[in-house]
Amino acid sequence: MPIRQTFSKPDIQLSYLEWNQGQEPLLLLHGLADHALVWSSLGDELSSDYHIVAPDMRGHGESGKPERDYSFESAIADLEALMDSLGWSATHVVAHSWTGKLAVIWARINPQRLRSIVLVDPIFIWKIPSFFKLTFPLLYQFLSFLKGMGPFASYESAQQQARLLNQFQGWSPLQQQVFQASIEQKSDGTWGSKFTITARDRIFEEVMLSPGFTTPIHIPTLFVQPEKGLNRKDWQLQPYKTNLKNLRVCQVPGNHWPFLTQPEAFNQTVKAFLQEHRY
Repeated sequence: MPIRQTFSKPDIQLSYLEWNQGQEPLLLLHGLADHALVWSSLGDELSSDYHIVAPDMRGHGESGKPERDYSFESAIADLEALMDSLGWSATHVVAHSWTGKLAVIWARINPQRLRSIVLVDPIFIWKIPSFFKLTFPLLYQFLSFLKGMGPFASYESAQQQARLLNQFQGWSPLQQQVFQASIEQKSDGTWGSKFTITARDRIFEEVMLSPGFTTPIHIPTLFVQPEKGLNRKDWQLQPYKTNLKNLRVCQVPGNHWPFLTQPEAFNQTVKAFLQEHRY
């Protein structure tokens, strides 16, 4: 089982899960509105071979929730400071959804810190014109996974909504644990996500307005394409195929959250890729 740890920077406190059996560094990065516990199945599967750290990204889970600064640069600085505290010069990275874009930007800025990358159904690698920012409040209403943020009158009503969300299809013990760890009772008695509105707005804006690819990237990369995920068309994969010069694409069962909905197949896919790129 992983151990919950805390790392403090001058500007933020980061909470993370650590599997400390193996030696080779592996960083697991969750998607928007999620938290480190989504990786518990993968972490358990790989823990004998890797020293694994899964942080709650800033604004999420048990980590600090600043009012400002949710830039990719700040998130990358968090991760590099955490790596330095662990004595890691470089690491393998598994990144889901918005942190998939973060991993690409990180690989572009500081490629020496990444040994390999696993992109799990990443979102929106392009950059949109700034005037589209006006449409973001409408998008928040249609992104189903954000419907789990609340507020809810009771824990039971929050759970009822959660069971309708794609990431909790099947309502397995793992999914129940992830839900329970994602929610808290607020000061007014209502229930809602530990993920904050400020983090949602700032991260969403950063994802939409920041370019992903600007130069070719040569780090070994696996693109995990769930059969019911967001990236189903060739035109969606083309920017990755063009800019990632050492890329493999692998399909897995499940939806945008294959590590929660089909963890066995997902774990084996990631494990096989990482084994090829171990030191």
